[in-house]
Amino acid sequence: MKVWKVGGAVRDALLGRPVSDTDWVVTGATPDDMLAASYTPVGRDFPVFLHPITKQEYALARTERKTAPGYHGFVFHTDPGVTLEEDLLRRDLTINAMAQDEVGRITDPCGGQRDLDAKLLRHVSPAFAEDPVRILRVARFAARFSDFEVAPETQALMREMVRAGEVDALVAERVWQELSRGLMEVQPSRMFDVLHDCGALTRLLPEIGADWRPGGPDRMALGHAVDTAARRGAPLAVRFAVLTHRLGEIGLGKHDQSQRTDAASSPLRSLCERWRIPSDCREVAEGVARERTAIQRSATMNAAELVCLLDRCDAWRRPERFEHLLMACDCIESTDRFSETRGRDRVPTRLREAWAQAAAVDVGDAAQQAAMLGLRGPDIGAAVHAARVHAVADNLDDEPND
Repeated sequence: MKVWKVGGAVRDALLGRPVSDTDWVVTGATPDDMLAASYTPVGRDFPVFLHPITKQEYALARTERKTAPGYHGFVFHTDPGVTLEEDLLRRDLTINAMAQDEVGRITDPCGGQRDLDAKLLRHVSPAFAEDPVRILRVARFAARFSDFEVAPETQALMREMVRAGEVDALVAERVWQELSRGLMEVQPSRMFDVLHDCGALTRLLPEIGADWRPGGPDRMALGHAVDTAARRGAPLAVRFAVLTHRLGEIGLGKHDQSQRTDAASSPLRSLCERWRIPSDCREVAEGVARERTAIQRSATMNAAELVCLLDRCDAWRRPERFEHLLMACDCIESTDRFSETRGRDRVPTRLREAWAQAAAVDVGDAAQQAAMLGLRGPDIGAAVHAARVHAVADNLDDEPND
């Protein structure tokens, strides 16, 4: 029985990057051996065990065989005779197919160190084509290692996988898992470049893929906005909203902005439902699609218009989501190459100030005063709204106009 550190932990250590998670492989052992050593079994598809002290995962060395299309179409085989090299050969990329023993010796049967030096993302073997999730993983690694290139033979293999329909068998959970992780990398636009180049983007995200032509103006603007969100450390919901913000413009002409709420929602809704996008990401994206034009105009709005916009954004009950809306809109506006340093907050500033003033209104006191005047039901709500408008108008030196 021998234990090996494998995969990303070895890769990142060689690159001098922080190692967050460590994967382990055990050779020459059976499940009974692991149980006898006080490991706890947790694997469903193949034997994986938790270390009795560290609780890290230890997997028995295994091979796999493709039996059906898609991510789940595999049968795994483990026994004490499976070698470390056989286990490494089933992995996706050469840079992820290295192992290190307890004294630091590297086992590298696929040339991972060579490809690290050459900054290449290269598949290990033709078995790469058996798992369509690996296309998404390569794209995600391109977003993480922004100075790495996809090897030409790997790009060609991914194109063939797309033509063969492998990506059509992907399940929503795995697609979103990889896309969301890619969006949180240092240069998310590279993930979509790689997916576009192999043809997967128009199959998985046709709403975005139609405009994502590397070198084209739409791709440049959208890629810049998404990468700006990454540079600013924006949360996932903001990055997703930036990525999908142009879906709010599909089918709308310059003079059709009043139709935005209805006409803009269908492409975004289709994407979110297809890949089961979490509600927090979906809500921010829908808010940006619906209100981005109004937020852009907020610098010239009067107090009443500002409070109505805040109402529509549900800024009173959901202040964090409201701030995410502003962050997303600000990243989108930064597509002007010069605005990154000179006008970072120029659009939301007046709206943020209005929110601070309106949020400071004592709603309970305003409602009580309205009730003392004999107002009931919706009229009390209208009185609270008016109090917020007056508070904003006083701060902005505006007429309330309500």
